[in-house]
Amino acid sequence: MNAQLLVDGHHELGEGVLWCERSQTVFWTDIHASRLWNHDPASGATRSWSMPERLCCFAFTADARRLLIGLASRLAFFDLDTGSISPICRIEDDLPTTRLNDGRCDRQGRFVFGTLNEDAGRDPVASFYRLNADLSLERLALPGIAISNSICFSLDGKLMYHCDSMAGKIMVCDYDTDSGAVSHQRVFADLAQQPGGPDGSTVDAEGYLWNAQWGGARVVRFAPDGSIDRIVEVPTAQPSCVAFGGAAFDTLFVTTAHEGMSAEQRAQDKLAGGLFSVPHLDLRGLPEVRFAG
Repeated sequence: MNAQLLVDGHHELGEGVLWCERSQTVFWTDIHASRLWNHDPASGATRSWSMPERLCCFAFTADARRLLIGLASRLAFFDLDTGSISPICRIEDDLPTTRLNDGRCDRQGRFVFGTLNEDAGRDPVASFYRLNADLSLERLALPGIAISNSICFSLDGKLMYHCDSMAGKIMVCDYDTDSGAVSHQRVFADLAQQPGGPDGSTVDAEGYLWNAQWGGARVVRFAPDGSIDRIVEVPTAQPSCVAFGGAAFDTLFVTTAHEGMSAEQRAQDKLAGGLFSVPHLDLRGLPEVRFAG
């Protein structure tokens, strides 16, 4: 099973891909270019929006014209029609080397996201947070990390998957669907013997976790017990995030990146930074939960 190039974007850090079932289009970000991207597979049309700083993650809301966005330093709402930005709150102003990174809504519509330490030493000073429906912010009681990634939730919402990409392990913890409390963190999948490190993830309609493996040129589907179920080969080295979409939710979308590649490596890896897809799978994903605020 192989992914096919859909948009030859040459993004330095393509990330955060999500499918909108209302518009039947796919959204993603090129973080370092500070741009939000959108592609309509039916018409082939692609458009983008400039952001005031790096766009690291985002979520849909009840209003189809408005996104919840995670910029490098803050959370805000973004109007797709007008381009206006309405600030919500700043994040980790006391930590000058961190920025937002991965994020996804839990099954109750609260936005769970993490930060990333850009300092060369990669000390684990970053954290996971949750923006509640009333726009209150809380830090999750999880250990400090260097690079947050792989945030997604089990079908019943009672498990939260996440990782510190530097550690090379996808973790899972119990997640109280009422209070949002987290507990009993443990290893879900150890990628030490696999060719890539864990990046963005999503859960399909059968409760299996799909993970983009940065540096591994592949996406891996993990069974609920953490064993490998299947592998999708991606024809570029750095897959970064995955999402299900299409009218039947049987298409897998994969963002990729050329971040950190030398000129020689980019010359060899010509598709790096493209958006890829795997259509007509024999299984389905689920619509993204919209922010409840």
